[in-house]
Amino acid sequence: MDESGPTRTKRWRPGHRVPPRWFRWSSVALAVVLVCALVALVTARTDLSLGPHEARYEVTIDGQVTVDLGPLGTVELDSPAPAGIGVLVTVKEIPSDLSALEQSPTLEALTQDLQAYLQFFGGPSATIQDAIDGLARDALTRFFLLLVGAAAVLGLALLLAGSPRSHELAHAFAPHSATVSWAVVLLVVTLVVTNPSTVERNTAGKRETTVFAGTALEGARITGRLAGVVETYGGQLVKVYEDNETYYERLTAAAEAAWVERSEAEFAAAALRLPRPTADAGDGDDDGTSVDDLAGTDGETSPDPSTTGDGAVPTDATPSAEETAEEPAETPTEEAGDVVTLLHVSDLHCNVGMAPVIRKVAELSGASAILDTGDLTMNGTAVERFCVTTFANAAPDGAPYVLVTGNHDSAETASQARAAGMTVLDGGVVDVEGVRILGDSDPNETRPGIGTAQVSEEDVEAFADRMMQVACGEDERVDLLMVHTPRAGTSALSSGCVATQLSGHVHRRIGPARVGLGVRYVSSTTAGAAEGQLTVGPLRGESQMTVLRFDRETRRMLDMRVVVARPDGSVSVGGAVAFPAPLPQAEAEGGAESAPSPDSEQQEQDVPE
Repeated sequence: MDESGPTRTKRWRPGHRVPPRWFRWSSVALAVVLVCALVALVTARTDLSLGPHEARYEVTIDGQVTVDLGPLGTVELDSPAPAGIGVLVTVKEIPSDLSALEQSPTLEALTQDLQAYLQFFGGPSATIQDAIDGLARDALTRFFLLLVGAAAVLGLALLLAGSPRSHELAHAFAPHSATVSWAVVLLVVTLVVTNPSTVERNTAGKRETTVFAGTALEGARITGRLAGVVETYGGQLVKVYEDNETYYERLTAAAEAAWVERSEAEFAAAALRLPRPTADAGDGDDDGTSVDDLAGTDGETSPDPSTTGDGAVPTDATPSAEETAEEPAETPTEEAGDVVTLLHVSDLHCNVGMAPVIRKVAELSGASAILDTGDLTMNGTAVERFCVTTFANAAPDGAPYVLVTGNHDSAETASQARAAGMTVLDGGVVDVEGVRILGDSDPNETRPGIGTAQVSEEDVEAFADRMMQVACGEDERVDLLMVHTPRAGTSALSSGCVATQLSGHVHRRIGPARVGLGVRYVSSTTAGAAEGQLTVGPLRGESQMTVLRFDRETRRMLDMRVVVARPDGSVSVGGAVAFPAPLPQAEAEGGAESAPSPDSEQQEQDVPE
């Protein structure tokens, strides 16, 4: 073999011949993708909230989570993200200069916002999740736009150069394609890493505070005026936060203990019962006595669904004996047909402390869905997004969270709920776990300092008529109507086109009572809201939620039990009580008189603003 001449080979070796086309194109494509991804990541931003304030979240690569409060200073934490990825949170509504700060009530306003910050710290994971989701969406959007832009620039350059010149440039670039591509990637990475603003943030003087030891903010570094404020008042806020966390942890444990106790009592009572007679022998042996009656007087709320948590419902809000006398007294048994369990909550008013309690009750009851009849927030603002996300996460895995917004919510709330994965009713019939549900947003909105006003030209009466028309336009009877204001369902119930209505709004438990041909049940507040007080911190009043069982074969509600949590940290689980059956829809066609709701006027008078 002659070794004096050049040796030719089909394999590419750097410096010897032009690399294969697939390698050249792959190198260029990979370099473009990496550069676009890096630029998209470090420029991602989203506008969300932080506690009571709107804020802008931006990705950084300084390895820190920095909350910028303008002239007040900053709060900085080491970022848990890899590769030095951090986040800069710029809080809005803070004056941009010190003179403005001294001439404004900002410090006083921030002091008043401490309760709202406590609410935020009670569910920080929701805000973190929203921030991650928002930044990820923005980064992906930027990434695809950059890819399209890069392809457009390349295509335009080749078009302007013309075919001969394009081939000439490609031939000249081919041997160096891989080297140039990776050199560009290295250059972009270097420029990003050595960004002056990043270096400045990393070298700025910071003082670590011990106030937040043992909390999620442990190791935080405080700068500026905020350092003195935190050292002076931060300990008090942390104490309130820790007490709040402990309170709701104990409340959740109490709910579980009460549920277990009720289950054991019902199991023991069932074991003592005589065998149930056959249908031909009558049903007189079972007088409908609930397990509460068997368990003796233990101070729990009566399972009678016509009483409120405090046992003081006005007589005009209580169904008459004639309305319920014909109902079966016995509690439906597990031998019923295709049964689905639903958990009804209402008027949560951003009390995120109740989220773990709701989830625990949903899990213990085996609820297939959570039904929320509105007022999820206090004011329906953008900064209450974390409340919506927190409650959405309260649903057990695979269980839908169905929401109809109330007068304290807004279109913004509905949008946030959809983004969080909730099913938001918007005027049509939807199938949820085999239950046909109709509902829509409340026609009124209530805002601080403004009061209550109609959202559009449609008032409550027109809204009620529209719900009736939608329900009666269906081929089958609607199983469930969810509306926030109770009287907004009167027309649909009277028509016979809706079997059962669930509502909230009045912060009192009313019913279940027959209205027209259907049955209405009004839940009390699940937030434990008390008039004139914030729903932040421990409960101010009773919190109630209702476990419902629905038979998908007979298309009717079987029974209900009420779970009551009290300010003293105690929880009671009521016995299962039979739910009144709606009258047959055929009676409406026969001209049967549809009685108006006996409590409509009383409910409207008791509207909590």
